[in-house]
Amino acid sequence: MIYETLQILQEQLENFFVEVGLGKIIAVENIALWESGSNDSQKLEGKVILTLLKMEEETTLKNTPSFKIKKGKTEYRNPPVHLNLYLLISANCDTYDKSLRSISKVIQFFQGKKLFTSANTVYNRTNVAFDVLDYFKFILELYTPSFEELNNVWGTLGGRQLPSVIYRIQLIQLEQDKKLSTSEVITSVGGDLNDFR
Repeated sequence: MIYETLQILQEQLENFFVEVGLGKIIAVENIALWESGSNDSQKLEGKVILTLLKMEEETTLKNTPSFKIKKGKTEYRNPPVHLNLYLLISANCDTYDKSLRSISKVIQFFQGKKLFTSANTVYNRTNVAFDVLDYFKFILELYTPSFEELNNVWGTLGGRQLPSVIYRIQLIQLEQDKKLSTSEVITSVGGDLNDFR
């Protein structure tokens, strides 16, 4: 679901950028390649790059029930993993003013649409990764790091700082369709109080 989320965001941003006249310049790549001198660094020229910075588990949803009742049977499963993703969006456009305009348009787009679901989002379903994607829901929230944190991010990525913004993507759910066991549903309790002595 991580790859699918980034692909959906790329498509949505790219469609918006085409509408506002900035063209198809959105890419999901590792911004650390920007100053590496490799052939991959050329793919980042003139682009707005989406880079996954960090993943963290949403611990508040960790204690959800680990069973489901289907067709009169109880299925026991491990609870799903809920993740928050931190996404760095960097503008490496031809000119500094175009980079600033691009970052402004990114913020404008996500201000207008923070909630992405399978019902309110049109995306390319012909992508092989989307063949099992029936339902999704995630929320984007602007994340504002301190100057020290921002310096650490760009220092870790090994390059000079580009105009950028960081978003926190809340509640990506990952779950393997694997049953641990199955049992009958308890529908009634028999006996009387004498059985408890």
